[in-house]
Amino acid sequence: MSEQVILREVGLRDGIQMARRFLETERKLEWAQRLKAAGVREIELTSFVPPKIVPQFADADELAKSLPALSGVVSSALVPNLKGAERALAAGFRHINYVLSISEAHSQSNVRRSTDEAIAEFERIVALKQTDAGRDMVLGVGLATSFGCTLQGHVAPERVFEVARRVADGGADELIVADTVGYGHPAQVKELLPPIMEIAAGRRVICHFHDTRGLGLANVAAALEMGVRVFDSSLAGLGGCPFAPGATGNINTEDTAYMLESMGFSTGIDIAALLELRRDVENWLGDEERYSGAIARAGLPKTFISSSERP
Repeated sequence: MSEQVILREVGLRDGIQMARRFLETERKLEWAQRLKAAGVREIELTSFVPPKIVPQFADADELAKSLPALSGVVSSALVPNLKGAERALAAGFRHINYVLSISEAHSQSNVRRSTDEAIAEFERIVALKQTDAGRDMVLGVGLATSFGCTLQGHVAPERVFEVARRVADGGADELIVADTVGYGHPAQVKELLPPIMEIAAGRRVICHFHDTRGLGLANVAAALEMGVRVFDSSLAGLGGCPFAPGATGNINTEDTAYMLESMGFSTGIDIAALLELRRDVENWLGDEERYSGAIARAGLPKTFISSSERP
């Protein structure tokens, strides 16, 4: 049996948060259902942020009604604060992702609070886990700008490790190591991940890479060497950070699945089905500068054998 690598699809959240066109709830639901049919087993479905800040997620509560139809898929929601976590739990989500920035400049610009204040908010969300409403919550914590910041520049690895240790000791169930603005390179990946894996102490470590400067898949390969087996990715490479103008977004799901399968790992994903979905998503969203992906342009090679087809 091939070793499994999980791709957690974030296109419906990170991918469309800055899209110019509002995507109808019905289209989002179809997108999620077709991801499930294509073998994707983890989807970040929406975000519980104030609609006036990100109008794209004004339908988060409505979209949550689709959770029973996505049975068998780990459907998660991103939250910016305790109120968002309370809303997500009330809507039916059990897997919550909270993101804080290691970079002080990014934290202030993004959420108007310091990193220490963001950690204090994390602690309030952990307290929610002790209540009846949050008893079965799985809390992932994203360590944004771990590899650098467009506003601050260098982010000290020691500060990344300090924050990772504080949230791990404080009650995080998963750690998401994020190259929010595409500054990371393979040598950095190999420097940061071993200490974080040790800090995680058996908790799941997820890597969230952007392909802003063309190093996304190289960073995935480096993380694989370090033992990471879960990665965020986005259909058509959609997404990006408001503080990285011209960024090409997240690593592309189709390309990442192809690389992993070619390397002998099993993703369980039907890449051809993803390419069909991608064509429809491009029609739904219209002209977006952030579409990317080599497999969508070149197609799968005739020699390609997926894990499901191997003897």
